[in-house]
Amino acid sequence: MSTVYYGSVINPQSVTDYLALPRCLICVSPQGNIEWVVEDVESTKLNDVLEQHDCAHSDITLVCLNDGEFLMPGLVDTHTHACQVPNLGVGGEMELLQWLDNYTFPTEVRFKDVKYAKRAYPDVVRRIINSGTTTCCYYGSLHLEATKVLASLVHAAGQRAFVGKCNMNRNCPPNYIEPSVKESVDTTLALFKYIEELPKAIGSEPLLHPILTPRFAISCTEELLTRLSEIAQKNPKLAIQTHISENKAEVELTKSLFKTNSYAEAYDKFHLLRNNTVLAHGVQLTEDEMVLIAKRGSGVAHCPTSNFYLSSGMARVGMLLDHGVKVGLGTDVAGGYSPSILTEIQHASIASKMLAIQAADNVKCKCSGGRSESSSSGEEDSHSRGRPGHRHQECDCECDEKPSGRFTNQKLSIATLLYLATLGGAGVCCLQDRIGSFEQTKAFDALLVSVREEDTGNPAVWGYNPDRDLTQGVTAQSVDKSLIEWLERFLFCGDDRNIKKVIVQGRTIGGRDYHPLQ
Repeated sequence: MSTVYYGSVINPQSVTDYLALPRCLICVSPQGNIEWVVEDVESTKLNDVLEQHDCAHSDITLVCLNDGEFLMPGLVDTHTHACQVPNLGVGGEMELLQWLDNYTFPTEVRFKDVKYAKRAYPDVVRRIINSGTTTCCYYGSLHLEATKVLASLVHAAGQRAFVGKCNMNRNCPPNYIEPSVKESVDTTLALFKYIEELPKAIGSEPLLHPILTPRFAISCTEELLTRLSEIAQKNPKLAIQTHISENKAEVELTKSLFKTNSYAEAYDKFHLLRNNTVLAHGVQLTEDEMVLIAKRGSGVAHCPTSNFYLSSGMARVGMLLDHGVKVGLGTDVAGGYSPSILTEIQHASIASKMLAIQAADNVKCKCSGGRSESSSSGEEDSHSRGRPGHRHQECDCECDEKPSGRFTNQKLSIATLLYLATLGGAGVCCLQDRIGSFEQTKAFDALLVSVREEDTGNPAVWGYNPDRDLTQGVTAQSVDKSLIEWLERFLFCGDDRNIKKVIVQGRTIGGRDYHPLQ
């Protein structure tokens, strides 16, 4: 039986545009795919539209959203470490390499004990799903059996995901290092086989995929990267994930070890940069590296919380976008101290504002360098029936310090932040044709969000409360403006309490209202 949702919907369109649709109809097939979408249906015309699509009430499940609720695409986490969740919120006084040695590696070593993995990973997966993440790129530890446990739990939960076992055979502690290239490769292939042989529902697409995971360049010998490259070249659809240019010391060590001019060149040397490669961080990337990454079609997982927490710096997301690099968001737990992509949205906004402030301070002339006080990106930012946002105004002075590109050194708009968390992340994972927005034939991966104060219990959200805030009269707002503000309040003030349902491929797998049969 198909399910038809009726009510408020947020639908990303591009990096600068989204639709806020207060009266939208979405029909989802029994297989979890979107059959059709009608963007604007008055309640009095609901039955007529259903009849036009041959949908009798007896043949569908009609879900009518309440005021203060809306649907949006599920959040995509392009980079997280499942085996680091027990390490959340500690070690932030250190930078990356010291933090790994003193906090992270000792935490990951514990997953050698499969019994511990079976105790820890159920909580890890459940917390990530309930945070609104419908698609996730997981790093496991270097342990095969523990990573099998992670994969089986993600599979059983019904989350869309990529799961990889870390490859790391040098510059690691003696008790946390792979003893040989052969063991690293053999256990990686064994994990791939395990994931591919997990049971699949008849007629449905697999939601769980293996992903090649060289931890980062300095943890892999050239021999190991050569073997991993051979695996990748034999499997062009196999996704790859690794880290790049997170920390200045890491960058210099990488160039020294591989005798290259840049970090990106080290990966490219082994043919590991391609359209389905996910590169985490990219804080220290040069423009030449951005050009190379764009040319190869690889994507960057922007992890601003981790970048702040470990004092790594601020990734130049606007410049990446201007160079045509695919960009999504990643929590990078436990460098990032939250499993929620909402936290990344908030910190991505702050990072972009800091970069814009720094760029403005460097302008030599007295003008604003072409940036108005309300400028967000160099392109019109629109939502809900094409309502324009603030427009970038070109500078007409004679100085040489003008901003270059549409996004470089500009604040990220709400539309851009939403895009990075959904459709942008989908693109990084090469899933943009399946998820990230609500379109016919795409999978229905969605969040049912509530900002109704009566049932969320989140004191940070000044939400829907008609008894307090009049919905009629001189102080009333239009419905579409309310929806736009509901979205913004959720992105900046919301948390798991505001997520009623987490839906993947049409099936509810988490959220506050999720109560699986015991």
